[in-house]
Amino acid sequence: MKTSARNQFNGTISALRQGAVNDEVELTLAGGTKLAAVVTRDSSAALGLATGKEVIALVKAPWIVLATGADDLQFSARNQLTGTVSAVIKGAVNSEVLLSLDGGLTLAAVITNDSVDDLQLAAGKTATALFKASSVILAVKK
Repeated sequence: MKTSARNQFNGTISALRQGAVNDEVELTLAGGTKLAAVVTRDSSAALGLATGKEVIALVKAPWIVLATGADDLQFSARNQLTGTVSAVIKGAVNSEVLLSLDGGLTLAAVITNDSVDDLQLAAGKTATALFKASSVILAVKK
């Protein structure tokens, strides 16, 4: 499968809570990292989602917000993945920031150059990636 989403995480469904309109899906990724996704009941049924099923979680890099010093704050974003900046690739307006996560995972975020400067992001710095459960797209193999 080829997609334009920079972040593609293989995981196993560790919890599934069904709702009237949406289902909440908890994934366990490599290294035990947990990821939350919200999909419609129709999508959940069409994909055959169930506890123990392997899925691929897709998250586009521009949908991710980065924070530093996040230990002192609470966020409404369900997904809060803390890692170490492994690279900052600056462009004319935006930068791609790569975070090394537990389990050998890498997460890519695209943020403005001003934000890179304001957060003083550089290799070796700790940062937290924040994104809503509704920003996670799930895929399954046929």
